[in-house]
Amino acid sequence: MTYADLILLNGKIITVDNNFTIAGAVAISENKIISVGSNSQVRRLSGRKTQIIDLRGKTVIPGLIDSHLHPEMASLSELDEKIPDVHNIDQLLTWIKEQTLVKEKGNWIIFPKSFSTRLIEMRNPTLSELDSVAPDHPVFLNGSFGGMINSSSMLISGITNKTDHTGIIKDKKSGLPTGLIRASAFHLLKVPQQKEHSYQEKEDALKEMLKCYNRYGITSLFSGMGDFESVKLYRNMADKKILTARICQNILLNIEEKITRASVAKKLKKYEHKTGFGDEWVRIGSLKVLLDGGILTGTSYLQEPWGKKANEIFEIEDPSYHGIINYSREELLAIVSVANEFNWSFTAHATGDGSVSLLLDVFNEVNRSKSIKNSRFSIIHGNFFSKEAIKRMNELGVYANMQPAWFYKDADAMEYILGKEKIKTFHPNKSMVDAGVIINGGSDHMVKWDANTSINPYNPFLAMWTMVTRYTEHGIVICPSEAITRQQALKIYTINNAFASFEESVKGSIEPGKLADMIILTDDFLSCPADKIKDIESFMTILGGKIVYSSTTEF
Repeated sequence: MTYADLILLNGKIITVDNNFTIAGAVAISENKIISVGSNSQVRRLSGRKTQIIDLRGKTVIPGLIDSHLHPEMASLSELDEKIPDVHNIDQLLTWIKEQTLVKEKGNWIIFPKSFSTRLIEMRNPTLSELDSVAPDHPVFLNGSFGGMINSSSMLISGITNKTDHTGIIKDKKSGLPTGLIRASAFHLLKVPQQKEHSYQEKEDALKEMLKCYNRYGITSLFSGMGDFESVKLYRNMADKKILTARICQNILLNIEEKITRASVAKKLKKYEHKTGFGDEWVRIGSLKVLLDGGILTGTSYLQEPWGKKANEIFEIEDPSYHGIINYSREELLAIVSVANEFNWSFTAHATGDGSVSLLLDVFNEVNRSKSIKNSRFSIIHGNFFSKEAIKRMNELGVYANMQPAWFYKDADAMEYILGKEKIKTFHPNKSMVDAGVIINGGSDHMVKWDANTSINPYNPFLAMWTMVTRYTEHGIVICPSEAITRQQALKIYTINNAFASFEESVKGSIEPGKLADMIILTDDFLSCPADKIKDIESFMTILGGKIVYSSTTEF
């Protein structure tokens, strides 16, 4: 008889099995679950060395999985200085002014992941506002796919009214740069090279970042845009037994030469491994490309033009402007078809419904040659999903890798910019669930360490609360008919995300034979008042039968 190393008794164990069974106790031996059932059933597995935790009615759920974030970037983002949590232009300008007092003249002031649509005023600071607080310091508000610079930045970078580049936005009357800059012109900025961190610094930072994730019950995650060096880093951490979350690493495809089937095949042949390689700690996920821009900079590729409000918010004057697209249909087809032939799962950053439609067209064509139905292709972000897109995703078995906190942070702005009809297709969770589309839940966490004030919050309970209530950060409920149940939200962050990495047989639910990844919650996820869901944290996070986080000595 195998005795348990650890037994949890007298609890509410939400198993997330096929029947969504609620049990009273669970037993763990080494790194696996060996029994789930009643107190009396599980107690029989208690031996002399068994540790017993009396849950006293507390709720236990499977370890949570984040389907898309960037821990390598996030972990380094505040090593040198804190990034402020700003909600309006005054706060932003105050921070810039404070930076001028501690940095020598001529030194850059850079705000990473600065998005004007998340400010109350829903605009960037003007050039004159930036110049007034930082006349002698170059300022760069970096919004990934667009940004804002001041006059000092232009002077240092040699940007003038004579600079002929579509990424430098100029005033129509004066012909002078407004300070607004597109990502295509970022290379013109004479910003200093990013600080090089040592291998040990990277490892130490990741170790601490993963502990932050553990506090909110995250026991597995998909690193969204790494490479095989990232895989080695995580593998080394696993070998040292300092990894406190399981890693599925997506691989960003970069091809320097002209994109053809031959050039893609040449690149993939150089890769030692592909989707699925690895073990329960570190494995390789999907091959990935960046298909378009972002909704917060007006660069998502939409089926219909961005419209009049885009000029007001993003200074986009072209009435036929749809956004940006990084690959032609032919290039994308070459990439996806070869990836499928090489047995890669495939995904793409696609933030607008135009890029979603293009991606599904290509997936459909590739599927005719070799089925993708069981390859778990996905769309990262997506955001806008029409009824037709949802139908096609279900037919092709394409997963929707979504970031619910984007709805929380951005639905108000998107409704204002794109209108009440368009917003009906923004994160239509219930329509997707009802149609049989598997939704994966992620955060796209990139910058700052705090779970709730990060530029993209990584608190999964905030995300699940958003899907259940459809509340935005400003207290507005948008399209409440697209709300889903608590059970459905929990599945998205557990078993659905396990499916995405082909690991549904080893994690994602609390069942005998699966990895012992689970969390004891500070509140009952299923029965607490809805508004309390977002405040839930982990009392204790258990990974492979080992406690990796505990906020209490109560047990």
